[in-house]
Amino acid sequence: MVSSATRVVQAYLDHLTVERALAANTLSSYRRDLVRYVDTLAGADLATVTPADVASYLAGLREGDERHPPLSAASAARAVSAVRGLHRFVVREGLAADDPARDITPPTPPRRLPKALDVTQVEALLGAPPTDSPLGLRDKALLEFLYGTGARISEAVGAALDDLDLAEGVALLRGKGGRVRLVPVGTFAIAAVEAYLVRARPSLAASGRGTPKVFLNARGGPLSRQSAWTILRRAAATAGVDAANLSPHTLRHSYATHLLDGGADVRVVQELLGHASVTTTQIYTLVTVDKLREVYATAHPRAR
Repeated sequence: MVSSATRVVQAYLDHLTVERALAANTLSSYRRDLVRYVDTLAGADLATVTPADVASYLAGLREGDERHPPLSAASAARAVSAVRGLHRFVVREGLAADDPARDITPPTPPRRLPKALDVTQVEALLGAPPTDSPLGLRDKALLEFLYGTGARISEAVGAALDDLDLAEGVALLRGKGGRVRLVPVGTFAIAAVEAYLVRARPSLAASGRGTPKVFLNARGGPLSRQSAWTILRRAAATAGVDAANLSPHTLRHSYATHLLDGGADVRVVQELLGHASVTTTQIYTLVTVDKLREVYATAHPRAR
């Protein structure tokens, strides 16, 4: 018998941390989802939960209540995945005989096209930071690195000096779930990063206590994801790029879309992006198909 739902939830989260090596952000979301789930059970034993209880919880996610706003399909799907994983863990540990969430299907999030900038917009964005100051050189290097490698912002700010081999034109990126991949770095990114490392980073590092991270803040410490996002938005404002087309992944989305537009194989792009499944990468093909459709509609005599 399960003596405490809260204790079992913690054991499950510990299992995910140690055995599955889930990213910290994912674990935080799961913890929040499962705390809400346990609250809805009002002290009930996890071994006595029924499929109706889980279905009721799912309905509550989409409808919201006095303490929680309605969740989107994507957030609800994540919450249901957390609950399904919890009950599988309970059965596997011998704490319950049946899995009440086995047949519960999470809502399917709508398939949204990633927001990508065109090449002209990207060039304007990358050319926006001034290069007459250490922080300007850093900003340009960061943006060029993001677009030149397809790195997530967290991967870029997490990169250490030893992860770069600019002479060989490659960088080691440490992605979700502890996965590591080696990616090529474009010549523009190499030039921008080298200029930053030689002309800017030493002066920034002199203000700090010493860190191996490539990208530093004004105090000499590691640059945060929030600061990197601020740099991107500031460059967009300078370049006149519409903020509606921006997200923390803007340059990563643009990187993938432009590769596919240029004829890259989707499996190669999957490896470059570090996607565990090619299905995740294939959503970018919808962007290129949309572009092809637009060209067809304007160019083919029988299209209209």
